[in-house]
Order: sequence, then structure tokens, then C-alpha cells
Amino acid sequence: MTPQERYKKLKQHLSEENPVLLDVIKRYETLDAIAHAHGFLDPEDTYTAHISWWPLISILGTFSSGKSTFINQYLGMRVQSTGNQAVDDKFTVICYGSNGEVTTLPGLALDADPRFPFYNISEEVEKVDAGEGSRVNLYLQLKTVRSDAVKGKILIDSPGFDADSQRDAILRITSHIIDMSDLVLIFFDARHPEPGAMRDTLEHLVGAAISHRDANKILYILNQIDTTAKEDNLEDVIGSWQRALSQKGLVSGNFFAIYSEEAMVPIEDPALAERMKRKRDEDLRQILDRMDKVGIERAYRITKALEDFARTIADRRLPALQEALRRWAARVAAVDALLFSLLFVGIALLEWQFGFVTTIASSLVTALAAGAALLGVLLFLHFKVRGFVARRIYRKLAAEHRDLAAAFLHNTRWYRPLLRARMGGWVKRAQRRLEAVIDESKKAIQRLNDQYVSPSGRVQGEER
Repeated sequence: MTPQERYKKLKQHLSEENPVLLDVIKRYETLDAIAHAHGFLDPEDTYTAHISWWPLISILGTFSSGKSTFINQYLGMRVQSTGNQAVDDKFTVICYGSNGEVTTLPGLALDADPRFPFYNISEEVEKVDAGEGSRVNLYLQLKTVRSDAVKGKILIDSPGFDADSQRDAILRITSHIIDMSDLVLIFFDARHPEPGAMRDTLEHLVGAAISHRDANKILYILNQIDTTAKEDNLEDVIGSWQRALSQKGLVSGNFFAIYSEEAMVPIEDPALAERMKRKRDEDLRQILDRMDKVGIERAYRITKALEDFARTIADRRLPALQEALRRWAARVAAVDALLFSLLFVGIALLEWQFGFVTTIASSLVTALAAGAALLGVLLFLHFKVRGFVARRIYRKLAAEHRDLAAAFLHNTRWYRPLLRARMGGWVKRAQRRLEAVIDESKKAIQRLNDQYVSPSGRVQGEER
């Protein structure tokens, strides 16, 4: 699907859903044009392909932490296998389908469809785990269900996340999920009273998530707390997990404790049962409320992502590109000067020993031919030097930022003059255009606020 086709489909979809997002789409087109012009984005790529346009809820967690039971109860039907055996060992994308029965499709259905958050994920997997990109069906599957709970949104269930089974491909997919999601639920099992023993799992699930720029979208859920009832140490168990999470950087909020009534361990003490139920009901209410309102969060995320993409280019990529080009131009000029000096010294020696220049200059035709040959040699050496120096700088840039490295190659093509690398006008023009995109994204946030916020107490459209 080309960027133009993708924009057409998105506009058709968003024109019915939210006019504010339709305006945001136009700003993404402007951002793409800027990125294409400077080489930060492949001509067939678009920033809209780097975010999910469907509200996306991801459910990650440790093995046997009750994720599948939670999902089945949320959907109102049995979709994911439950129990003590790791049956669903893939990332499962769940979305609405018209069939009465649950339909399972292979991972290829996700990798090849730009409407889903795993479009071209095989390429990302291949980069970190050579050979695994062609085996995407081992990591992903798509399930369609006829459940109103999932209408207009996508759920992602992860395989049990345990240190023994962690692989580079799984970690890359997990990081991708956290980046793309509007809401991330991370489940832990209260039946494991020693969270310190799960250090590796906490490191990957919490350590990576807590540094995310939108950490508020991540909820940490201690599940199956009914199993702590015999010792009546609910607070101690919760406190132990909270301390373990705080050691990874989570210092406040977004921590919940729940259990499933269908799979719960009977609690004999009525007072204790009531206390645990109140705790469960309140936390579950907050979790489900966040899930139900994920569409609102999605609208803000898409709009904020526009600003983030633009700021990354304006504040970091463009200055870094300009510096790399200046370094490239300086090195090319230095090597050119050295080679040209050596060439002219060689010609001077030939003249001194054999009268080379005098002999050539005696004939106009010979002189012109020699001049053309000399110019050709100089140009050949110049472009060889340009390419050699550019490749050396490119390799260093590619190790850190692929988009910056691609932009550098784009701007060091043979027809690009060296003088441009020393001029900053093109950078300032691009930054002005990016600032306009950022300004429009902020205005879009304000228009979203107008849909949900009214400090004056007036209803939208109400006359004064």
C-alpha cells in the first residue's frame, strides 16, 4: 500500500469518526513531505505507518498470571486458552469479526496488512534475530471474535513472559507493542510471593516500560490476590510487589490488585472476603474504565505523536544531519586538496625532468586534450573521495540512528554541491515548516479538549 492509498483510507475512516483527527492527518502529510525531501523517510514510507490508528490495548505479563482469563471475561467468551500449560505461546491480536465463531489467522495476516500494528514487523524481527523474520507465524496470530467489547479497538495478548524463554525477537516485538499501544496492562501473579526471584522478568517488562515517554498508559496489575487470603496478608503481598517495582523506577500510581471470581480460591472468612472484594471491585472498575476510554486516549496519542515526530526532526535530526554534512564537506575538501597537490607536484616534476607541459602547450589541440584529461582525472578523484568519506561517516551514523544515516546518504548524492553542506538556510527553512506542524498539533490538542472539557460549564454548541 502506497502512502497515498494509506492516506485515502485513513481519511475515509476518520471523516466519520473524528474531524479533528482528519485535520491531523493533513499535518502528517506535510511532515512526510518534509521528511521525504531531506531523506529521513523512505519515499514509500509514511509516519502514519509507525503508529496504530485503531485504539490498541496490550496485555503483557508473566506465565500463568491470569491474562487469558481476564481477556475471556472482558470479551464475554472463551477466546484464549487458560490453565497451567503454555498453550497460547504467540502474540495474539484480537479484533472484532462478523463470524459467530472465533477465527484464527496466521501471523502473515498481520505482517502484510498496514491496518494492524504489526505491519512489516518481520523486518524488525530480522534486524535483531537473523533468519527469524521469515518465521513470523511462530510469533504472531490474529483472532477475530464477535464481541461488542472489542468493537472499534484491538487487543493484544502476549505469551507468558519468562526469563528462560526470552529471545531477541520476542523482546523486539514487546518493545514495539509498548510503543504502539494506547494502554498497556502488565500482569503479575500474586502466587509468587518473592518478586525478587523474577528480577529478569521485571527488568524487561517494567524497566523498559517505565522509561517510555508516556508511562502513564502502563498499568501494573497484581492478579489472583485471592490466593493470599489464607494468610490474610494482602497488604504485605501488595507492598512487596510495589517495592520490587519501585526498584525498577515505578514510584507511584498505576498499580492494581484484582482476582477472577470464576477462578478464585474460596475465602472462608466473610469479613476478609468482603474486604478483598471491595479492593478488587474498585481496582477492576478503574482498569475497565481506562479500557473503555482508550479511543479518547488514542486521539490524543496520534496528535501528540505528530508533535514528537516533528520535534525529533527539528531539534535533533536536522542539526545532527547538518553537522555530519559539514564534517563530510571538510574532510572531502582536505583530501581533495592533498590529492590535487600531489597531482600538480607530479606534473611539475614531469615538466622539470622532461619539459612535459612545454611540449603539450606547443600544440593547441594537444593542450586542449591534455586539459580535458586533467579535468577528468580531477573530477574522478573528487567523486571517489566524496563517496569514500560519505561511506565512512554513514557507517558510524547507521549504528545509532538509521533515519539520520539514510538522510545523510540522501544529501551526499553526487549532484549535491559541497557548498550546500556549509550553508544553513535549508535547515532553517525546514525547521520553520516543522514548527508550523508542531503549532498545528498543539491547536489540534486544544480542539480535542473542546470536545471533552468545558471549564465554563457550557455544553458545546450552547448559546451564551
